[in-house]
Amino acid sequence: MKVSVVDITGKDTGRKVELSDAVYGIEPNDHAVYLDVKQYLANQRQGTSKAKERAEISGSTRKIKKQKGTGTARAGSIKSGVFRGGGRIFGPRPQDHSFKLNKNLKRLARKSALSIQAKENNIIVLEDFNFETPKTKEFKQVLEALGIENKKSLLVLAESNNNVYLSSRNLKRTKTVTNSGLSTYDLLHANKVILSEGSLEGIESNLSK
Repeated sequence: MKVSVVDITGKDTGRKVELSDAVYGIEPNDHAVYLDVKQYLANQRQGTSKAKERAEISGSTRKIKKQKGTGTARAGSIKSGVFRGGGRIFGPRPQDHSFKLNKNLKRLARKSALSIQAKENNIIVLEDFNFETPKTKEFKQVLEALGIENKKSLLVLAESNNNVYLSSRNLKRTKTVTNSGLSTYDLLHANKVILSEGSLEGIESNLSK
């Protein structure tokens, strides 16, 4: 699969790159994609919600009324969850929501996501570029030149570039990652995936193992 390389002004450079069918042209595995996205979202959960149960409430342990003869239900403690100010019955406790997936399944999920985006012509290969200083305005000009300023986009770089990252950080619809930090969720969340020319080798190397 051949894709034209464009520069930051949106013009065709006249060069084409070959995208490997083993990464960008497979039959997507929906279940692998589902599991990888589910794991990504589970890992974002803090799991720190906590409510006090009756053993953790401070208060008197005195039996508040006699056992029988009141005409109402038995009550042994003011800290019971049935009373106002009492402990929460079966309240939330801190927990770890993360779970493990093997590497081969995660690679399959990322390849499936890239194949989905490639099939829908949502992949743009961009000539490698850099900014002298972090400038959000300059990054916006790149998106406007590519015609995707109003779309959710994911920019994949070959290696960490602080000036490009800081230039894109304040834009809600744009996310910048390196090829080693690529996730299935980010790939599918974006309307357009912008692959820097230098990142292609790293992506194919990471996903062809």
